Amino acid sequence: MKDDYYDFIEKINKRIGIELRLYKETQMRRRITTLRDKRGYSSFGLYYQALFSNKELLDEFIDRLTINVSEFYRNPKRWDVLIERIIPILLKQKSKIQIWSAACSTGEEPYSLAMAMKHNFPTTSFQILATDIDENALKKAKNGVYLEQALKDLPKVYKDKYFVEQENMYHIDHSLKRYITFKKHNLLADIYPKKVDLIVCRNVLIYFTEEAKNQIYQNFSKSLEEHGVLFVGSTEQIFNPNQFDLSLIDTFFYQKS
Repeated sequence: MKDDYYDFIEKINKRIGIELRLYKETQMRRRITTLRDKRGYSSFGLYYQALFSNKELLDEFIDRLTINVSEFYRNPKRWDVLIERIIPILLKQKSKIQIWSAACSTGEEPYSLAMAMKHNFPTTSFQILATDIDENALKKAKNGVYLEQALKDLPKVYKDKYFVEQENMYHIDHSLKRYITFKKHNLLADIYPKKVDLIVCRNVLIYFTEEAKNQIYQNFSKSLEEHGVLFVGSTEQIFNPNQFDLSLIDTFFYQKS
């Protein structure tokens, strides 16, 4: 049977603006093929037709592409560095900071940022832009309701102060929501925000090709204010940060030169 995968991803890009060629092919192809087979379609052509005649199938497909696995305060020691060292560096230059949680998934990261800021820097003015390509994930983020498992690494003081437990689900305190604007954004296609002091984008870029990662890092650098900081995930060290006008200031933290 003819390999129709490439025709499929080209059509997907034209139809919904997701360029799957910029994701690592082996991982992405396996993920989509598994989903296609699970739904009973023998070819990518048939699967494509089904996607655009069934919204539930399309939502499932986009959700699978964007790998929505997240939790609050992931890798707590890095959050300690953010609070104890990085935020104070930013606050030496200004009293109000703009934060961008890029590829925020279901909201655990921007809410973690809001809790950390409110608790540790109560007099500081801040705003958080939280973006993701997946509209269903953004809906969940706006709702702010989570299973206890997502809170396993969260300091108890935050859990007690910023959540209400109802029927084994944890609801974010509404006071945090006013600090966060949720918005759909495609890192590979859309215009990036400007004059950002801190960009947090963790455990996302591992799924992209080197070409795509370089493009994203370049755009992140342009988004940052002078001396602004990029915070990446534990598998996403930047080996030549100077090519993006960045320099390493702590493990997984890069400052714009």
